[in-house]
Amino acid sequence: MPPTVHSVFVQAIQKEEPGVTVSASSSPPIQSSSGQGYIGKIGSTSQIEQFIGEAESLRAINIAAPGLAPKLLAAGVFDEETAENDGETGKPYFLCEYKDMGTLTDSAAKVLGKRLATELHGYKSTMGFGFHVPTFCGATRQANGWFDTWEQCFDALIGGLFDTLKKRGGYETLCKQGDGVRKRVIPALLGPLIIQPVLLHGDLWSGNTGTDTKTGQPVIFDPSSYYGHNEADLAIARIFGGIPKSFFKTYHECLPKSDPEDQYELRGDLYELYHYLNHTVLFGGSYASSARRKMDRLLKAIP
Repeated sequence: MPPTVHSVFVQAIQKEEPGVTVSASSSPPIQSSSGQGYIGKIGSTSQIEQFIGEAESLRAINIAAPGLAPKLLAAGVFDEETAENDGETGKPYFLCEYKDMGTLTDSAAKVLGKRLATELHGYKSTMGFGFHVPTFCGATRQANGWFDTWEQCFDALIGGLFDTLKKRGGYETLCKQGDGVRKRVIPALLGPLIIQPVLLHGDLWSGNTGTDTKTGQPVIFDPSSYYGHNEADLAIARIFGGIPKSFFKTYHECLPKSDPEDQYELRGDLYELYHYLNHTVLFGGSYASSARRKMDRLLKAIP
């Protein structure tokens, strides 16, 4: 955040808090005279899609589950009128409220499980499966768009990862397995589902959750949202741990597992595979081995 507070940020904050003054000399980076903090970010021209994707994700989440994620105040691209110098013209900006957070506590995890099941995953799309803008899971641009079925949507998402790995080279065996998963496993596990497209966070691991230190309520952030099968939102949380078991227990008390229930674990493996593949794209290394093990199990279970 540059030392000068941009007028567009000040105007957005004063619209939220009429009559307040705004300072950029404190931590968090922008603070109003009422004590509320705000986070302002300015990116490079190459990050425009990422900024838009995060902004649109937060907008959707705060409609579906108000207060569960930081409130977005302003987002866009600086033009000649709003930029403070020529070097900022064409760069994306983003402003949201700041929340002082600690790790996700057991009690906050229970609340998160209930709110995710009843609010976020109760918010349905009228356009189908997918999202209206690209969103980014980490640095990976997700192949969003609109699809009539979840099978088509998920196949496009995971297919984008395999395409990236094929172009990169060195993952021939992994991608050959992937062809089998796309031809056999995805149609078998996702085709029979009778589900509604609901809003997902998209990257719901422990590092993107927390507890508001002022209220004790759960907070989720850094989303890469799209509309899909609710169970897909639980996958990365299982991979990396850190989210209390009470979250999963409360979640499924409020929203039972989809039918056929006996395929829940296999669907979980498929959704976890997406994140193992994404981490292979981002980091390589042992994640490729984890992806292969997931595909071995799935291909064995679905002959």
